Amino acid sequence: MSSLNDWFRSAGFAIEGILHAAKTQRHLRYHFYAAFFVLFLSFLLGVSRTEFLVISVSVILVLLAEMLNTAIEATVDIISPELNEKARIAKDIAAGTVLITSCGVAVVGVIILYPYMEGLFASGFRIARHSGPDTALLAIVFVLIAVVLLKARFAVGRTLSGGMPSGHAALAFSAWVSITYLTGNFMASALGFILAFAVARSRTRRKIHKPIEVIAGGALGAVITFFFFRLFS
Repeated sequence: MSSLNDWFRSAGFAIEGILHAAKTQRHLRYHFYAAFFVLFLSFLLGVSRTEFLVISVSVILVLLAEMLNTAIEATVDIISPELNEKARIAKDIAAGTVLITSCGVAVVGVIILYPYMEGLFASGFRIARHSGPDTALLAIVFVLIAVVLLKARFAVGRTLSGGMPSGHAALAFSAWVSITYLTGNFMASALGFILAFAVARSRTRRKIHKPIEVIAGGALGAVITFFFFRLFS
């Protein structure tokens, strides 16, 4: 049990690191916005599973490169707070890593998406349809990205211990909407709602979140997931 608690605590620290980077690094926020747009466009155009996997991995690589750059800059500032030529070189090389990764990913994106964009203009606009599980999975990803960006925007609280909006409530109500669409069963939907409400309620009872933060999180998760199912499935 202690090992499981240690894992959750370590995961919490890692998530805090992501949020701190998103709060303090403007370029990382830009990359999150770009990830949001590219993944949505890929899903909208109906790229193949393999192509979507390549795009997803590429997006992850850009985010990783930007976060490593942030970590290196912070480390260099600690080691050499004064002006130092070698410190400048280290920072420039780290920034160059992000630039190379971003340019490479941009090329990959153009190669994959260009034929679909060309077909869009040739045959007209058409929204691709996807299976329920695929839609539910992507909705969760988008809810997570939205939570990170909003927490970075409001810059209040910690990822797992408060702040606007509640990530737990967002994921819980996203799961409820997915259950409703995937099962088409009233009892399953009702049970999913009760569980989602219990998760949201626990955040206020433990004084981790204010009610408005929980409501905002629940609405965010439900609306994004509902939109995705209405649009794609």
